[in-house]
Amino acid sequence: MIGYYFNLALRSFGRNKVLTALMVLAIALGIGASMTTLTVFHILSGDPIPQKSDKLFYPRMDPRSMRGFTPGDDPAEQMSRFDAEALLRDKRGDRQAVMTGGNVPVEAADGKLQPFSVDARYTTADFFPMFDVPFRYGSAWNPADDEARAKVVVISSALNEKLFGGGNSVGKTLLAANHSFRIVGVLDEWRPTPKFYDLTNDRFSEVEQVFVPFHTSRVLKLNTQGNVDCWDDTGSDEEGTYGVNAPCVWLQYWVELGSADKVKAYRQYLENYVSQQRAAGRFERPANVRLHSVMEWLDDQNAVPGDVRLQMWLAFGFLMVCLLNTVGLLLAKFMRRSSEIGVRRALGASRREIFSQYLVEAGTIGIAGGIAGLGLALLGLWAVRQQPAGYAELAHLDVTMLLTTFVLALVSSVLAGLLPAWRAMQIAPAIQLKSQ
Repeated sequence: MIGYYFNLALRSFGRNKVLTALMVLAIALGIGASMTTLTVFHILSGDPIPQKSDKLFYPRMDPRSMRGFTPGDDPAEQMSRFDAEALLRDKRGDRQAVMTGGNVPVEAADGKLQPFSVDARYTTADFFPMFDVPFRYGSAWNPADDEARAKVVVISSALNEKLFGGGNSVGKTLLAANHSFRIVGVLDEWRPTPKFYDLTNDRFSEVEQVFVPFHTSRVLKLNTQGNVDCWDDTGSDEEGTYGVNAPCVWLQYWVELGSADKVKAYRQYLENYVSQQRAAGRFERPANVRLHSVMEWLDDQNAVPGDVRLQMWLAFGFLMVCLLNTVGLLLAKFMRRSSEIGVRRALGASRREIFSQYLVEAGTIGIAGGIAGLGLALLGLWAVRQQPAGYAELAHLDVTMLLTTFVLALVSSVLAGLLPAWRAMQIAPAIQLKSQ
């Protein structure tokens, strides 16, 4: 019967072209606006490492002085070098890594390219297996390289393409910041969104192009970039290098914990560590320990921009307005066919059959609106990609959002058709036949 009702709907469209076009346009506008903003929200709010986001944790503590303290304050969002290196030495997690961002000048060994700057990440060996970083060539450096302050480097596939034509560059030399580094690995395509491991820089940018051992970067005094919170004016030297005892929080620290028992034990370890530091006089503020999973950390930091959330809710409000208009148009269309409904009822059609027929017609309008809305959504996403926002280039419709477009259009139109279809099935056949 659905096929028969669908055929009736198509015939009805031909008899009421203008009215049908208005309904399709109303749904298309609402779907286009909603799917544009929903797609952006979907991209920005997704799990950046779903295979192990429940095993990766971001520890926080508060080494700052009492100056400016207010009871109930959150702990520091980053870690001091003293604390990060202490936790790193203790190795209480399955894996752990300390890191910060930087920027280094790079030049080609053959001199064919002008020197240029690239983003860098200074970290430790566990960074790569902990975050499931894929490699095209070679591998990460090992913990012994961290200890030896080795001048080794992992580079991105984009930088490898630019400097070495995309070939296997493992073992070759990278000239960066006036130092020679031995390339040990080349990344494959990898872009977690958002860039959860460091939310202090552009959280939706591409990953860094150069990865250097953290301790090597400190020995070479490579440039750092990112947020720094110092509670004393003795934080750094003239080159911006923060020493082990600098009263500053500026590092990100991540730990991998493979079970709930390990999470509990690590939290207790952090509390014990803070107690020891308070007893030693380093920590002045009350103990305040946090241990965030990946998604908890993203929620805490409001990783999705507020304007994206607002635009999404405004778009769905606009969709509701469009649906209300569609309800009115469907009522007008169905009520104009009262005589037709009366004849069908007189010939034996039940109220349920009338209801089903007109609900199928509303759904058919929704499918047409979904197709048109898809085109508008693609146009809207193109407009988003022209914006200067860091996440703009990520605005593309994936398979999930493509299916969601049609599901949303169909469900919306069916909901809009419930009242008109119900009114249509209430039409009394006797009254309509007398009026003929």
